[in-house]
Amino acid sequence: MSLRQTLLTLGAAFSLSCTGLVWAEAPLVYCSEGSPESLNPQRTLSGTARNATATTLYDRLVDFEPGTTKIVPALAQSWTVSADKRTYEFTLRRGVKFHSTAYFTPSRDFNADDVLFSFNRQLRPDHPYHKVGGGNYQYFQGLGMDKVIASITRVDEHKVRIVLNRPEAPFLSDLAMPFMSILSAEYGTKLLAAGEPEELDRRPIGTGPYAFVSATNSIRYTAHPAYWNGAPKTKQLVFAITPDASVRLQKVRRGECHMAVSPAPADLPAIRRDPRLVLDEAEGVNVGYLALNMQKPPFDNVLVRRAFAHALNKQAYVDAVWLGNATVAINPYPAGQWSWTDQVSTYAYDPAKARALLAQAGYPNGFSATLWTLPVSRPYLPNGRKLGEMMQADLAKVGIRVELATFDWGTYLDKVRRGEHQIVQLGWGTDNGDPDNFLYTLFSCDAVTRGSNNARYCKPDFDALITEARVVQDPQARAALYRKALAVLSRDVPLVPIAHAKVYRVMSTQLTGRLPDPLDLDHFRLLALKDH
Repeated sequence: MSLRQTLLTLGAAFSLSCTGLVWAEAPLVYCSEGSPESLNPQRTLSGTARNATATTLYDRLVDFEPGTTKIVPALAQSWTVSADKRTYEFTLRRGVKFHSTAYFTPSRDFNADDVLFSFNRQLRPDHPYHKVGGGNYQYFQGLGMDKVIASITRVDEHKVRIVLNRPEAPFLSDLAMPFMSILSAEYGTKLLAAGEPEELDRRPIGTGPYAFVSATNSIRYTAHPAYWNGAPKTKQLVFAITPDASVRLQKVRRGECHMAVSPAPADLPAIRRDPRLVLDEAEGVNVGYLALNMQKPPFDNVLVRRAFAHALNKQAYVDAVWLGNATVAINPYPAGQWSWTDQVSTYAYDPAKARALLAQAGYPNGFSATLWTLPVSRPYLPNGRKLGEMMQADLAKVGIRVELATFDWGTYLDKVRRGEHQIVQLGWGTDNGDPDNFLYTLFSCDAVTRGSNNARYCKPDFDALITEARVVQDPQARAALYRKALAVLSRDVPLVPIAHAKVYRVMSTQLTGRLPDPLDLDHFRLLALKDH
């Protein structure tokens, strides 16, 4: 099937409501592994949602320079920081246009009201949109931003002041993350007056390089012609939701997709040999892990968790599931990241020791449990079912009888957020290059009830270390605190880190402009299609 036929299948050309023009060019088609949990990045955690929202529909006050973790101006053109590191004043960029669509036409440019509307929705329980969609802002709350931010003030139309309760070393990096995206206050006010506040998250309006068109079995976007940072190089963008990695690859081969995320490891040699394809690969700053819910016995017993760690043959998993395209993990983030250390408990594969620990914990005959397997292929874990079957066999050798279960991606994430699991496969990739993004997001007490701490781990000594590391400004002092925190974490074993995976995109030779990115982002506005 040609790309023009694919375009017809996806609904033909998209219209630009603000100009009345119809672009008949073939779109840039991206084969995504799953659907986003929401079209509002304030309400999402997954990399799937990040690509579908933050890099397409929205902007933030500051951003990461594409291909780096360097902070650069975005909707804020400049900022100042007080001597005590608690007051940030942002001068906003003038002339930034919101999307004009069939369902909303803005009457003004971006200004300070939009910043207050967006941040206060997450910060203030009395905000009219705070409880829309359930009132759960997993990232904002999981990072403790509701405790960090004291106030957000409109100085004037083009200036905002944010005051913190304490110095926060990663604060600027946090502002560049998807959950701090800027929404339209004017659009929110209109929907509230119409009694339709839920539409804010379903039919989004942002300032990003693409505007939303529709979402069914695919997500369709059209270029934002007035984008402040230069119009995108392609006028139409389609996210073709394709959970199966082999189907994604076939779509690229047939010309139905220009780029696909996370090809199956078994397909990598053939992709490298195929002259029609380009394989983009990079070392990933990620981890695939098995979380043990410490709020559910017997996983409240550290001896059981240590037994689990000794029962799992990580090297065998890397060889069979990742086919060697990963390294065995001993920490939540990989070697090469600042503050990483090997001075931690590593739990070598040792079934005899696992059985002894289970007996010591009061389970000489083992026990039964349910292990949830990842339902989609992600960069940190390409095949959850296969990994689950291997884990099931290893655990049976020490007397732990596990039943495998899974759900569709959205249900899976929602049930994990509510803590319904016993054992669950998941993973994490850095959103800002700071250790805080792993340790606070995945293991802090703040994150237990907010949905990102999937082990439900909350230990005061660990929390004290990672909280102090956020306040301290000296990088070496922060690194020392994080190394201590990693040692505590390895002692407590709330989850078993399995692997740090390389990240891949398979692309058509027609596609140009992709930058390798340490945050595993796809900057769609920079991508172009060569004429054939």
